[in-house]
Amino acid sequence: MSRIAHKIPFGSSLSRTLACALAIAAATPALAQSVAITGAKLAIGDGSEPIDNGTVVITGGKVVAAGAGIAVPAGAKTVDAGGKWVTPGIVSGFSRLGLAEVPAVRQTNDTRATKTIFSAAIDVAPAINPLANPVAISRTAGITRAVVVPAAGTGIFAGQGAFVDLGADLNPVTKARAFQYVEMGEEGADDAGGSRAAMILTFRTMLAQAQDYAKAPASYDGNSKDALLNSVDAKALGPVVTGAMPLMVHAESGRDILAVLSLRQEFPALKLIIAGATEGWMVASQLAAAKVPVITAGLEDLPSSFEKLAATQSNVGRMVKAGVVVSMGMLTGDDALQLRAATQQAGNMVALTKVPGATGLSWGQALRTITSAPAEAMGMGDRFGALKAGAAGDVVMWDGDPLEMTSAPVAMWIDGVQQPLENRQTKLRDRYATPGEGALPKAYEW
Repeated sequence: MSRIAHKIPFGSSLSRTLACALAIAAATPALAQSVAITGAKLAIGDGSEPIDNGTVVITGGKVVAAGAGIAVPAGAKTVDAGGKWVTPGIVSGFSRLGLAEVPAVRQTNDTRATKTIFSAAIDVAPAINPLANPVAISRTAGITRAVVVPAAGTGIFAGQGAFVDLGADLNPVTKARAFQYVEMGEEGADDAGGSRAAMILTFRTMLAQAQDYAKAPASYDGNSKDALLNSVDAKALGPVVTGAMPLMVHAESGRDILAVLSLRQEFPALKLIIAGATEGWMVASQLAAAKVPVITAGLEDLPSSFEKLAATQSNVGRMVKAGVVVSMGMLTGDDALQLRAATQQAGNMVALTKVPGATGLSWGQALRTITSAPAEAMGMGDRFGALKAGAAGDVVMWDGDPLEMTSAPVAMWIDGVQQPLENRQTKLRDRYATPGEGALPKAYEW
């Protein structure tokens, strides 16, 4: 292997993939062991505030206990946090992680399909690449799970998204076909013919046709001139109209959000998630009453488009105050690359509590938007996002307050397995931080 590797130019995509694969193979432990992390400034992730001298016990890859006064079981490996912050793993509520290595290079970008007859039936899970550099970079920043969302290509329906883990292995998918994604608002209107009226009619008609398919698959004619869905896409939407699969709808303006909520009058089983919601504060009471969770971008206070004219820095705080379950994710760009901004997004919400006239979040509430809230939106709040008995052993130890930009993980576990805290960027940093003379330039040495 080493002889072959020396013939591959450093910096090529093949060399990066090979190096990453070798690192994963070397770093992945075979089994999770029982671990007790003691002496921590412990945040549970459920919205409560941190507690001092806390303990987390992980056995069989799951949390068995977390809190103050927890006994360390016999035989467990003890890790003394020494007062450091310990939290659940960070969960990105919206991303395209693993679908793009270099977004501007088409060959490495699988976020959207623009030349296919399929839409709702597209399943992004097989395309997610755990060897993509952004995965390790995000893991190094404390991200342990992510919601991976397809982008719309040929119509308003983009396909079925996934819930993934960022462990250093080749099996990233926690749940495939976790939800269906559809574009509303300005982009959806453009995809559906050029107006919101056409978009809403298209949306309702597609759901009705999926309902018809679910009732009588054999009699559905996907080739009819009146069919907006072929049989494959109609079948994929069946679980959506029956409520078996969540429907994530990208809508930014208050009026578009209300239009989405009104769909339940015709399709009462819809399990809705609103993504975007820049103007969510305007309809927060309706969202709370409908029990529809929101995934938003966090601090977005400029009217960057017509559907965001009522943008305000207090959007998240006002929705949470109204009782909406709010998560944060990468909805304003760099969705495949910059998941590490999650802690900054949450920290901004805490900072807003110091701004006169603004509505922010407490520290515990802010952490919840990037831990348990996105897991709850995916219907998996009992398994991920909080340090409670039975949840996955996703734990991060930090060198400071995790919602401060200068803090970084010093240790982390996913499903109870300790993870490497290095990536291509850290290796390049270490390689060139103290360059020395050699027979060959550093770029040619392995």
